[in-house]
Amino acid sequence: MRRLLLALLVAAVVLVAGPVPAAGAHPMATSAVLLDVHDDRVTGEVELPLDRLSVAVHRDLTPAAVLGTDRAYLHGYAARHIGATGDDGRAWTVTLGRGTVRTIDGILHLVYPLTIRPPDARVTGFRLRYDAIVEELLTHQVIVTVGYDLKQGVATSADARTLGVFDWDTKSLEVPSGRRSWLRGFLSAAGLGIKHVGEGADHLLFLLMLLIPAPLLAAGGSWRTAAPSARRSVVRVVHVVSAFAVGHSLTLALAATGVVHVPSRPVETLIALSIAVSALHAVRPLVARGEVVIASGFGLVHGLAFASLIGELGLDRGSLVTTLLGFNLGIELTQLLVVALLMPSLLVLARTTVYPAFRIGIAVVGLVFSGSWMLERATLTPADPFEDLQTWLVGHPLLVAGVFAALAGVSWGLAPRPPEATGTVRRAGAARTPQRAGTNS
Repeated sequence: MRRLLLALLVAAVVLVAGPVPAAGAHPMATSAVLLDVHDDRVTGEVELPLDRLSVAVHRDLTPAAVLGTDRAYLHGYAARHIGATGDDGRAWTVTLGRGTVRTIDGILHLVYPLTIRPPDARVTGFRLRYDAIVEELLTHQVIVTVGYDLKQGVATSADARTLGVFDWDTKSLEVPSGRRSWLRGFLSAAGLGIKHVGEGADHLLFLLMLLIPAPLLAAGGSWRTAAPSARRSVVRVVHVVSAFAVGHSLTLALAATGVVHVPSRPVETLIALSIAVSALHAVRPLVARGEVVIASGFGLVHGLAFASLIGELGLDRGSLVTTLLGFNLGIELTQLLVVALLMPSLLVLARTTVYPAFRIGIAVVGLVFSGSWMLERATLTPADPFEDLQTWLVGHPLLVAGVFAALAGVSWGLAPRPPEATGTVRRAGAARTPQRAGTNS
């Protein structure tokens, strides 16, 4: 009972922690700006998902309203949030055409054709400014691609490369006048992978749920403190991260190349389900080495979500390979950083009597968040009531890691250690206490 009360206290502290700033809902889709560079102008299109645009402009947008009563307002909104400036500091003329509603990856988008013209009708390097939606939604991202085919005087998006990402912190990007090396696209894609995982509360929570049981042993249908071997725990973490990497890499490649296609909404709902399953496993082991099984199985689902970011960008085969490699690298680097920040604290906490309450409390948080996400993403509820808190937690990773570390230090100094973790050695000839069935020897 005492452990249960402590666990509920941990969950309550996380769920009601402090004042949190307002932020946008969890992003069900990204935006995109697709550019084609010609000798005398830049053409392309701007894609705005209606669900995110509704939040940004504080209006309930429907396809009929977008093409009717709200048409002029939305065109003005989009035009105000995009601009271009040449290397010489002179403004370029930006023109948005008539908007249409198009379904992209299963989500309705408002799409505007785009034309950017330099004053002297000669395209050089320029700086693109854009902050539609991202000015309001902290977690939203806008992927920018740029295509070149200047030998024939006509640019084509089939030769597009990932240029960069607009988000809450980045509102302008430098667009070069000519094709750059593959390294630029690779690094941009790696940055996109880092941002997607580092700013995605669902992916981070899934990883945390898998890390919590890593220092423990499953025995008799419950978790027990393992022998004090950091090496063994590190090996288990490597297995978890590797299993997830293999799973998401496989479906990411298949989906991005068009071999498989699943709409993003059911994929996002399954991701929320994966968090619930991993949270239940953190409370009580579902199967032996379940965290590895869960990581590999649901890694396949997470790969489909990753692919939705890059599957509609019109990348050619060479650029797609570069983007996939860079994106995967960004994901793995972020995962390793999360492990490095949290795992030492979890290893220390697991050697104290506080850990069962901590583990169950964090798992309860995972169940609450995942349940809320599943309801929202299945369109059973209009919004996630915890979105502000989730955004705040994701925006303060060092603070979260610091709280874990402080709790580990205090618990190690004040809380008694369970017998399995004390390292006490019986004296020779001492009477042995009979062990109950199911305990670790």
